[in-house]
Amino acid sequence: MGRRRGVMSEKFKYELAKELGFYDTVKEEGWGAIRARDAGNMVKRAIEIAEEQLARNDQNKV
Repeated sequence: MGRRRGVMSEKFKYELAKELGFYDTVKEEGWGAIRARDAGNMVKRAIEIAEEQLARNDQNKV
């Protein structure tokens, strides 16, 4: 089974890393150097952003 293609763009991942405070680690050591907790927080924040955008789109339709 091959590797799954990433869902988030690289730009978005870097923006989240900056927001969550581990961008320097990623920049210096790569994505493999972040803690599992940081990766989980990044996914959690991405979901929050997606939900906010969906809510805004729903409000604009009304």
